[in-house]
Amino acid sequence: MKERPPLGQLIIYALGQFGWALASFGVGNALVYFYSPPEDASGLTFPEFIPAGSIILGLTLIGIIGFGGRVLDGFTDPLIASFSDKSTAPKGKRKRLMAISVLPFALFSFLVFLPVSGSLLVNCLWLILTMVLYYVSFTGYLIPYTALISELGHHPDDRLKISMFISIAFAFGLILGSQVYVFQGILEESYSPTIAFQLVIAAFAVIGLVLMLVPIFFLEENRYALQNRRAPSLKESLSGVSSHTNFKYFVISDLLYWLALTFIQLGMVYFVTLLFGMEKEKASEFLQLSFVFSFPFYFLISYLNKKVGKKPLMVSGFAVFIFIFACIFFLPIIGMDIHKVFMGLIVLTAYALAVFGVLPNVIIADIVNAEEAKSGQSQAAVFYGARNFMMKIGISLANLIFPSFLLLGKSISNPAGVRYSVLAALVFSSIGMIVFMRYREVDEGQ
Repeated sequence: MKERPPLGQLIIYALGQFGWALASFGVGNALVYFYSPPEDASGLTFPEFIPAGSIILGLTLIGIIGFGGRVLDGFTDPLIASFSDKSTAPKGKRKRLMAISVLPFALFSFLVFLPVSGSLLVNCLWLILTMVLYYVSFTGYLIPYTALISELGHHPDDRLKISMFISIAFAFGLILGSQVYVFQGILEESYSPTIAFQLVIAAFAVIGLVLMLVPIFFLEENRYALQNRRAPSLKESLSGVSSHTNFKYFVISDLLYWLALTFIQLGMVYFVTLLFGMEKEKASEFLQLSFVFSFPFYFLISYLNKKVGKKPLMVSGFAVFIFIFACIFFLPIIGMDIHKVFMGLIVLTAYALAVFGVLPNVIIADIVNAEEAKSGQSQAAVFYGARNFMMKIGISLANLIFPSFLLLGKSISNPAGVRYSVLAALVFSSIGMIVFMRYREVDEGQ
C-alpha cells in the first residue's frame, strides 16, 4: 500500500485544477459572448468576426464550430485515456502526458480569441483549427490529471478530501475567470473592447500555464499514487465502461448538469443585463459571489455525505438548479425586489455548485476503486475520460444550442430568446435529476 498524500501534496495537486479551470474559462464560458455579443444602446460589443446569423435549422456558426470541435475531440478521448493508463513513464505515468499537453493547451486557449483576418471565411477556418487543437491538448492534460484523483485517493477519506480541494481550486479558477467582464471594462479605458477582452484572456492563459506546471514539477506521483501497471486493451476498457449500468446513469445525469450549468455561465451576462436590468459587471459579481459562498457549503456537504450519502445530496443539487431556473424564468411576474432575488439566487447557486463540485469526482473514484479491486487492472483514466467526454458534450451542446435561442431576441426590448434559454435549462436539470435517481451508491470502502 502506498503512503497517503500529505496536505502539501494535495495543495500542489489542486493548483493544477486552479490552472486548467482558469485557462479553459474563455472557451467554456465566453466564446459565445465574443463571437455573438449582446446588443446595447451603442450596438454590438465586438465587431462581427464570423457570420452571426442562423446557418441551418436555426443553428449559428459559432454554435456549430464549438460543438463540432468537441465532438471531434471526443474521438481522441479514449485513445488518450488508454495511452495514459498504459504509460510506464519512470517519473509518473500521468505526469508525462500532462507535460506534453500543458503548453499547447494554454496557447490555444488564447489563440481561439485571436481572429487573424478581416475575412469572415478565413476567421472561420482559423477558429475551427484552433478549437480542434485546443480541445485535444485540453484532453491531454485533463484526463491524466483527473485519473490521479482515485490513485492519490486510495483511502476513502482521502477521496473526499481531494475532491474538496480540487473543487475549491476549481471555484477559485472560475471566480477569477468570471472577472473577465470587470477586467475588460477597466482596460477599455485604454483599449478597444476587443483588445481589452483579448488581453484578459491572454493573462488567464499565462497564469493558468504556471499553475498547471506546479503538479508536473512537484507532485510525487510515484510515491503517493497507487497505480496498477496492468491496463486492459482499449477495446476491453471501452467495453467495460459502456457496460457499467450504474456508471451510465451517473454520466448521463452529469452531461445534463453540465448542459444546464453552461447555460448559466453563457447566459449570465444576458440574464443580468436584459432580465435583471443591471450592468454587465453584475454577471461577474454573480459568479464570483456564488463560488465564494459555496466554500462553507463544501464542509456541510462533507458532513452530510457521511450522514445521508451522496445520492440524496446530488438529487437536492438538481432540485435547487430547477428552482433557480424557475425563478429566473418567472422573474417578470415574481413581484419581489430585484436585488433581493439576485442575492437569493446567488446563495442557492452556491449550494448547488458545492454539491456538484465535491461529489461527482468522489462518485467516480468509488466506482474506479471498486472496479480495479475486481479486475486488478488500471482503468482510472478511461472512467474519468468517459466522464470528461460527457462533460464536454454537455458544454458543447450548450454552446451549440444557446446562440440559437439568442436569435429569438437578445435585446432589452425583446429578451424572448434569453427567457426561453432559461426554460430549456430548467428542462435539462429536471431530466438530469430523474436519470440520477436510478443511480445506486457504491460502497466507498471498496
